[in-house]
Amino acid sequence: MPTERIAFPKFHAKQKELYRAMYGPNTGGRYLWRCGRRFGKTTELEVIAADRAIKGSAVGWFSPNYKLLLPSYKRILKLLRPIVAHASKVDGIIELKTGGSIEFWTLNDEDAGRSRSYDLAIIDEAGLVKKGLREIWEQSISPTLLDRRGDAIMAGTPKGIDPENFFYVAASDKSLGWAEHHMPTSSNPTLDPVGVAALINEYPPLVYQQEFLAEFVDWSGAAFFSLDSLMLELGMGAPMPQHVDCVFVTIDTAVKTGRENDGTAVCYWAKSKLKGYPLVILDWDIVQIEGALLETWLPTVFQNLEHYAQLTKARMGSIGAFIEDKASGSILLQQAARRGWPATAIDSDLTSVGKDERAISVSGYVYRGVVKMTQHAYDKTVNFKGQSRNHFITQVCGYRIGVKDQMDDLLDAFCYGVAIALGNADGH
Repeated sequence: MPTERIAFPKFHAKQKELYRAMYGPNTGGRYLWRCGRRFGKTTELEVIAADRAIKGSAVGWFSPNYKLLLPSYKRILKLLRPIVAHASKVDGIIELKTGGSIEFWTLNDEDAGRSRSYDLAIIDEAGLVKKGLREIWEQSISPTLLDRRGDAIMAGTPKGIDPENFFYVAASDKSLGWAEHHMPTSSNPTLDPVGVAALINEYPPLVYQQEFLAEFVDWSGAAFFSLDSLMLELGMGAPMPQHVDCVFVTIDTAVKTGRENDGTAVCYWAKSKLKGYPLVILDWDIVQIEGALLETWLPTVFQNLEHYAQLTKARMGSIGAFIEDKASGSILLQQAARRGWPATAIDSDLTSVGKDERAISVSGYVYRGVVKMTQHAYDKTVNFKGQSRNHFITQVCGYRIGVKDQMDDLLDAFCYGVAIALGNADGH
């Protein structure tokens, strides 16, 4: 038995409550943790996994994808380093000198855990798995616990009311045997209580209910962005800002030409830290053009951007274009690189998540009124697919969850811009 000492982080009171609930008279328990953001569930899960492995147990750790799995792998490995016998990030395994182990799986693999045997299975961020988790649990993960009468913890923050989301189903259908524990953000006593109390005024009501109260919310037909939040009082747009820090554009590109609802959308932005509104939509446009013609379109975007840099007296000038690196976006990035224009591929952390998740993550900024649109952007109309209107207002303020085949190119360009300039809920 190794003599090295492992220093675990201390649990706060509500984390201790969750921990104690796992050690009643029965074994083979199924525990569902429904937690608000910043409660500390992942940290606690990492400590529990490490503790069980130190005691010789075999632990299976399951995450929605590799990007979410990797930070937990690294933190657990760092915590257990003095007693690690073998570790492989490629194979997703940490083996200890005590005989215990932790194996890591992504839920992109429908056979995750199959053929293994565990004393504890941990499913982190279960709410993010929209479909297929029930089948993976029943056919792959649950059988790994039979030999050892193992426990299971499924933890996450709710993501809507959806009968295909197993996290929601397991919390709602008590016959499935999951003991539910509900911990809103306010349950974490280490957070600033004044800041936590202020969250209700900083986010749209449904976002607050889901993300911080950890409630299952019906998003069907809900709008994220109201026109009133983007306007000044009396229904007026903001004046053209002066002496801003910088200007930039975000571009959402069509998947392929000819698709009924795909266009290439661009939003022009001004960012300021000290004067005026932090982020202002200066202008927007949406076009549907063949891929070959994009090379003649992009120069006009940079010309317009330079115009707005001069008009707003931007101290840093134009910092360039942020472009979705998909389909025709790669053409634009290549063209910009050839010509020496400042263009950056939008981080995959933003482009890889769904539209609803992106909208939720930036909705707080709009709700608090730190994002505004100019009168010019408000008054503008463009003919797109035979319809002359303000497509920015139609797509951004008219977007609804659960409604299929919406035109949402400008919505994507809008969400990208807010996340890049101000940061989204995940810190991107």
